[in-house]
Amino acid sequence: MAVIPLSKVDAYAGHPEKKLTLYMLMLGFAALLLGTFFGPLQSFNYGGLDLYPYLKPLIQSYYQGLSLHGVLNAIVFTQLMAQALLVYFPARELGYRPNMALAWVSWWMALVGLLIAAIPLLLNAASVLYTFYAPLKAHWAFYVGAAIFVLSSWVSAYLVLQMWLRFKRENPGKITPLVTYMSLIHWLMWFLASLGLVVEVAFFLIPWSFGWIEGVDPLLMRTLFWYTGHPIVYFWLLPAYVVAYTILPKLAGGKLISDPLARLAFLLFLLFSIPVGFHHQFADPGIAPGWKFIHTVLTMMVAVPSLMTAFTLAASLENAGRARGGKGLLGWIRALPWNNPSVLALLLGLIAFIPGGAGGIVNASFTLNQAVHNTTWIPGHFHLQVATLVTMAVMGTAFWLIPHLTGKPLVRPGLAWASMWLWFIGMFIMTFTLHWMGFLWGIPRRAHIAESPAAMEAYRESAAWMVMNIVSGIILLVAAVMFFYVIFATALQARRDFSEHQEIPFAEAISKPEGNSLALMTERVGFWFGVAVVLILVAYGPVLFQMFTNMNPVPGMRLW
Repeated sequence: MAVIPLSKVDAYAGHPEKKLTLYMLMLGFAALLLGTFFGPLQSFNYGGLDLYPYLKPLIQSYYQGLSLHGVLNAIVFTQLMAQALLVYFPARELGYRPNMALAWVSWWMALVGLLIAAIPLLLNAASVLYTFYAPLKAHWAFYVGAAIFVLSSWVSAYLVLQMWLRFKRENPGKITPLVTYMSLIHWLMWFLASLGLVVEVAFFLIPWSFGWIEGVDPLLMRTLFWYTGHPIVYFWLLPAYVVAYTILPKLAGGKLISDPLARLAFLLFLLFSIPVGFHHQFADPGIAPGWKFIHTVLTMMVAVPSLMTAFTLAASLENAGRARGGKGLLGWIRALPWNNPSVLALLLGLIAFIPGGAGGIVNASFTLNQAVHNTTWIPGHFHLQVATLVTMAVMGTAFWLIPHLTGKPLVRPGLAWASMWLWFIGMFIMTFTLHWMGFLWGIPRRAHIAESPAAMEAYRESAAWMVMNIVSGIILLVAAVMFFYVIFATALQARRDFSEHQEIPFAEAISKPEGNSLALMTERVGFWFGVAVVLILVAYGPVLFQMFTNMNPVPGMRLW
């Protein structure tokens, strides 16, 4: 009888969804690799070091690099990670195989859309930043590619909805398992949240870029973008929360404290994540202060599920630490498995998320926002949220998920561990520096200050902080090289070892949902979806009606 080498074994035979998940992950990491290359260049810019002239003719300007950095990291990478994790996890939890034909359609849509949008980005024909504010005008291929890419996420949402409906049919009266419930809420929230971006691109920006309409209204475009632009943060964040709630406790050696509390937190994100966009438009004319105040209040409501998450995760980690022998008031912290790179990544990300959440309260405050508006405080806050917890949660997950998907052991675990410490340290220095540069000196964001002697002279008092920006950029570049080596070396090696990572380490809950009135209340998904729609109509309806009926279209322009 012939012996088949492990390197020839089809790791995906029993679970073809594994291959799809791997393809989503690796496409996302490829986007992150290219986008991350421009990250240190942004840090160097705010350190007074301009390297962009040396990249010509490949990269024409600072703003082309910034557009590539924002689009690839904040839109492409994050969406692909959500499509990878929050289709695969519920499928494995339920024991269902998703509709594989549709699943591959979603991947091909993402790939084709990305390639179409990448062409004008790389040719400097779409240097409109990741917010693509009109009247900045990009080549039509950028908008068409972005639309195809975003719509691929709707296919992923449908796959999870399909699996959930099948579960409810086959298990009448039974409470939805936690990972599936969280994934469903995430995709329902994203469907509602993405409507603003879809309307903006499909009905305005694409016709405008083709010349079918002469102009677009900048205020309406900004409003439609921020209808999606703030809830997209929770689209990025909730997959990290899914991992933190349902996998981190098990990896740390403990259990989730409360299943019902986790469900309630996600339900509140569905309700309050979307009608909050005007806090990004405090300085915009044309929106009455009363409506801005309503969005401020609703934004503060989002802090409630975040604080619930902080409590639940801290309690779950304490349970894990004490199960591992931790004694005394804080001994459980030291007892956690800090030597595990997957655990370390999430722990460090959660630590960084604490000051990030506090900064978010400042951004959403009607008056405090004026002190930091359009300064480097904003990208400092943004990176403290997305580039720490969100990105590090995905990085940490990849350290065990890629071996699980492929049967290939993690290459250089020590290097993976070190990359997470360096990423955390570099990101913390950079975000801390950007916050203070914006708050103390009002240094503007999205500004190519390194090319301007006048700007460097004006901000000379911040010289020490600028040096810290350069240092952080170097540290982050080293961390990125280490991380990507580990990931791609693991995925591309021939060696296979199926003895580990056979199952996804879903955590058991101490407080279970069965018979719990709170959990039963959260199961009324259709009702709560309707409540979310009503909140959106109340918070946005009158203002959007006024904007749509009083449009002031302007022609497009290209500045770089």
